[in-house]
Amino acid sequence: MLQPIVPVILSGGAGTRLWPLSRELYPKQLLPLAGEKSMIAETALRVAGAPFGAPIIVCNEEHRFIIAEQLRAAGVAPRAILLEPIGRNTAAAAAAAAALLEPGETMMLLPSDHVVRDTAAFAVAVATARNVVAQGRLVTFGIDPEQPETGYGYIKRGAALPQIDGAYAVQRFVEKPDLATAKAYLAEGGWAWNSGMFLFEAATFLAELARYEPLIAEHAAAAAKAASRDLDFVRLDKASFAQAPSKSIDYAVMERTDRSAVVPARLGWSDVGAWNALWELGPRDGDGNVLLGDVAVADTQNSYLRSEHRLLTAVGVHDLVVVATRDVVMVADRDRAQDVKKIVDRLKAEGRSEVASHVVVHRPWGSYQTIDAGERFQVKRLTVKPGAKISLQKHAHRAEHWVVVSGVARVTRDAETLDLQENMSTYIPVGCVHRLENPGTELLHIIEVQSGGYLGEDDIVRFEDSYGRK
Repeated sequence: MLQPIVPVILSGGAGTRLWPLSRELYPKQLLPLAGEKSMIAETALRVAGAPFGAPIIVCNEEHRFIIAEQLRAAGVAPRAILLEPIGRNTAAAAAAAAALLEPGETMMLLPSDHVVRDTAAFAVAVATARNVVAQGRLVTFGIDPEQPETGYGYIKRGAALPQIDGAYAVQRFVEKPDLATAKAYLAEGGWAWNSGMFLFEAATFLAELARYEPLIAEHAAAAAKAASRDLDFVRLDKASFAQAPSKSIDYAVMERTDRSAVVPARLGWSDVGAWNALWELGPRDGDGNVLLGDVAVADTQNSYLRSEHRLLTAVGVHDLVVVATRDVVMVADRDRAQDVKKIVDRLKAEGRSEVASHVVVHRPWGSYQTIDAGERFQVKRLTVKPGAKISLQKHAHRAEHWVVVSGVARVTRDAETLDLQENMSTYIPVGCVHRLENPGTELLHIIEVQSGGYLGEDDIVRFEDSYGRK
């Protein structure tokens, strides 16, 4: 009996081309962009059940609690959530995950933020690829191109593999081409888009990685061997992992090995790399518009209009992307959607907070939203999940006033413990050791008014934390 395939889901990207919805602290894979669930949850559910086993998730520390909660809500119990201490691209991430497996286990490497609409075709492609892996090869999944596309890498297939229908040796990998070259590939035939999905035995991959990139193999293995447990997470050793060169799995192994193979398929696939991809995937009306949220239009065609908070209107426009969040309105020509990254780079250079976080910031205990701020004051709305609590902490520069909007709040103030009901309030002086928790079964809503000379999030000394934060 064949062992289950171990899905390894990589969740390290920032998705800057889908800003302002995708941000550093809450990137596109955590968002429900192409379905009801987040993209990472949809990816995990795609590989739930035979022939797959429990997945390994590779992510960074900032996203760990959100990912764990989204997987729990989707009914997915991961084999491990592996925390990267520093970004080192896909080769090192895959190698660290492979080091956790038995040598004979087969792993499927999957980006966390892709769409696959034809799950039946996906299952067929995986079955074909599994037969290829049994021959000692490393398989990449190629997507049969539907139009000339400059946003994807391409794979040129070589000779058909003996005794396996639908599988080929790889003749050549090509980086993203210009439009004329992409059109020529389509006319020539035998080319596929590089999906970034792979299937191989862990031992075969590690052997090829050691052959071509020994430093990545060595340091990723050392990071996995020295990994530590942190609640429900596996934390890779930072000193070892940081020494691994940062290279993609394509460049490190797949473009250089003589064992690479490709299984072309039509999967209804998209890497959702920019807003125009969501226009193509979305439900378009008779005028070719995708309208999401509170949106009203007149004489508008072939546009993607999305509002997350307030009424968005458009008159007499076409071929636009307009995305409105609580704090940002982004407008782009649909054919220039890839260039949103230019705006993100500029804002990042200016130190703008809108690059990193939304108005609502998620924490393992709940979330907070800044409502107003000015000189020496800041007003936030806090939500605390049932049974959750913030760390036992103090601040050196600010005092806080808490008003319970709904739910029950248990408040620690130095040696005192209070239970506050709706419409009750309390005061936390500067330097007071305090904690807020929700002992109830409903979401707790708090209005917090901060006052003081410095109101930054780094003004905090933690004495005790349920989530292992320092």
